[in-house]
Formats: sequence, structure tokens, C-alpha cells
Amino acid sequence: MTVTQVYMDNCSHCHGDNGEGGGAGSATLLTKELFDQAHDRGFFDAIKDGVPDRAMPAYGGVWPDNMIWGLVVHIRELQAKALRAKYGSPKPDAKGIYHSKHHNFKMETVIKEGLGLSTPWAIDWLPDGKMLITNRPGALVVFEKGALRPVEGVPTSIQLGQGGLLDITVHPDYKSNGWIYMAYAEPDEKGAAMTKIVRGKLVFGKRIRWTSQQTIFQAPKDSYNKSGNHFGSRIVFDGKRHIYFSIGERGQQDLAQDPGKPNGKIFRVNEDGTVPPDNPFLGGKGLPEVWSYGHRNPQGLAIDLNGNVFDTEHGPRGGDEFNLIKKGANYGWPKAIYSINYDDVPMTFPWPRDGVAYEAPLLRWLPSCATCGLAVVRGPKFGKWKGDLLAGGLAGKNLDRIRVKGGKVVEHEELLQGMGRVRDVAYGPDGAIYLVLNGPDEVDRLVEAP
Repeated sequence: MTVTQVYMDNCSHCHGDNGEGGGAGSATLLTKELFDQAHDRGFFDAIKDGVPDRAMPAYGGVWPDNMIWGLVVHIRELQAKALRAKYGSPKPDAKGIYHSKHHNFKMETVIKEGLGLSTPWAIDWLPDGKMLITNRPGALVVFEKGALRPVEGVPTSIQLGQGGLLDITVHPDYKSNGWIYMAYAEPDEKGAAMTKIVRGKLVFGKRIRWTSQQTIFQAPKDSYNKSGNHFGSRIVFDGKRHIYFSIGERGQQDLAQDPGKPNGKIFRVNEDGTVPPDNPFLGGKGLPEVWSYGHRNPQGLAIDLNGNVFDTEHGPRGGDEFNLIKKGANYGWPKAIYSINYDDVPMTFPWPRDGVAYEAPLLRWLPSCATCGLAVVRGPKFGKWKGDLLAGGLAGKNLDRIRVKGGKVVEHEELLQGMGRVRDVAYGPDGAIYLVLNGPDEVDRLVEAP
């Protein structure tokens, strides 16, 4: 039975088909206050245990916990739809200026659709200002002087579902070593694939060539599969000669819980791919490169100004997550989650009683925005946002600002919505905030405005 069927058969006569209330004197569920995620557990407990003084029966003996949680997700979806209809999306004024909590800004198009981008995936910059852009079908291009130049010799990737040429990150000390790091879906001889991390160098001339490639991480061959799902991947430097990178669970959910498998993990290695001696799964406890596990599909990864590692990752339907990544921690997928399945059928719920310590997200998106891309505002431009994180969304077509203090989210603001599927977010060398969009395939930026 689907969650919607259970709601309509048991809840709608009091709470309304769309959560508007009215039956048996019940109030509306469609308020900003009740939409706050702080009420998630309260909704769950009210459905399970009942609310006697409001004549609401307890359903804990009727439905399992995962169905009760599914009803919470359904209520969240009803709330989101109603609140969007009532309050709309952030809009610019007559001068094209957006007004947010701490900054006013304008949007500018840097690379228009039709100039040669094809499902652009990630961007980064060389010290001289050249912009590097990966395109998921396999092309790496350099943007300079208003034109795109192709790079020859890029490693062969396979465009398998969500896979292809993925992230790109320039080494912070590029001027002295010339290294550029990339993630891509590497095919094997049977057409299966897995995310691989490499580094190489660019040689500029009449043509641009990718050279000197070295493997940083390659998963065991038995982890390659033909699923088109959940490759990850993002790459970030921590300033201590380590890189962190993410790989999704590749459609094999249960492997995310096994530290000995590469699926659904965040990894930490030295810049040359060797393993740091303080990683948590050394000595046969798991893959030595693994830093944390229990992830579904992390497509946002960033390190803030204090050295904290954060990710954003996709849930199925509901339950996209913003996590503070900790050494050796288990982030729950697929045992402790805030989602239901795409077909409206419950999966599990966030608080299983299995004795395992799962790390809870600092923030979850209910309903899902298909969160993708994560960046830190480094200043001095957008100085009132300095240290905040910016998270994009594919399905939500959104850009959110998140402020964390003391390990908690203290501000969460939607800055933009509806401009296109946000694939990557980056704080540029000019202090602007760059967005890589799919549909339209272009690069835009936010600039400060009075």
C-alpha cells in the first residue's frame, strides 16, 4: 500500500486531502512554523502515539514505523507545495536585484547556452583566470577570452546514466606543481563502470593537451557494475596535503554499510593517493582510504574556513541531506533515512532501534531538491556570508545558503529558485558565486549589488 493511499483513507477526513484541515475541528498543517524540520519527530510521535486531548487515535499498533514516517514525508510534500503556491520563489526587483537576508545581488550569465557546453558538471580556475569545465559526455574545455577551447587526451569516461566526466579541482599550489584532479566513470572491458580519481597536467599551445596522468584512487574491479546510478563525485583539498572525495553506492544500497566496499563512501587520501596513517579503517577494518560510510550519493563536498568537512547527498523521495562529516562515522544509508521510495512506498525510518550509532544530518530537504554542488563563501566579496555554505539543487532548481555554528544550522535561506538545474556551485577567484546549470546548459554568477 502506498503512503498516499494510507493518508487518504485514514487522515484526510480530519486533515483534508491536502493538509488544509477543517475536519473534526483540526487546524491546517500548511504553515511555515510546522514546516520546520524541528517538528519531524513531533509529527511522527503524534501519529504513532496519538493525541488524546484532540481525539486523535494512536496508529502505532496499526502501521509499522516506516509507514508512519512515510506519512510525515507526505505531509512535508503537501506543506511544500502549499507554501510555494502562497509565498512563491525569490524574485528580483525592477532593477534585477535580489534582496536576501544579508546581501543584495544580481545574476549575470557568463557562458550562454549554445556556446558548446553539454551537460556541464563542474568548474574550477587556474591562477591566471582560465576556467576549466567538465561536461558529463566526456569533454573538458577551457574558457578564456569569451571562447571555449577543447582539451585533448582526456581520460576515456563512459556516459552511463548519471556517469561520465564528473568533478574537476585545481591543486591549491598549482603554480608550483601544475596538478589538476578529476573524477570520472571509468568503463571496464564489459561496459561496467566505477568512479575513478586521477590527476594530470595541462600543456597549452595551439592545442591544449591533458598529460602526465596518475591514478589517485581506483576501486577494485569487482565493484564495477552496469548501473547508471550514483557515481558521486566531488573532490576537495583540506590544506593539510589531503584530499577528500565521494563515491555513491552505485545502486547497491547495502554495500554503503560495509567499510570494506567503495560504494557509498567519503574517502581521504594524501595528495598522491597514498593513505594517511590516521585514517579510521586501517588494519583490515575496511578499505584504508575510507573516511566515512553509509552514504547514498554525495554530489556536494566542501571544507569550511574552520576545516570542517560537509557534504550534501541525494535521498530518494524526501530526505536529501546536509551532513557534517566525521572520521569513521556511519551516515545511515539505507538503514536510517529520511526518505520514502520513488514509488510512494515506505522504506525505513530515521530512528531504527538496532543499536547502531548513525550520524544524523544537520539539515534535510523534505521534499527532495536533488541537492548537488556545495561551496563555501570565502570573502571578501559577499563578506556578510563569509563562512556560509551554498548548496544547489537539480530538481529543486534552487540555491540555498546555510550557516552553521556550534555544529548546528542557525540560518537556512533559499536565495534562488527556478533558474535551471544547479549542477555545481563555486566561489570564484573574482569573489562572485558561480552556478553551473543544466537545462539551460550555461554558467551564471551572482555578483554583489547595492
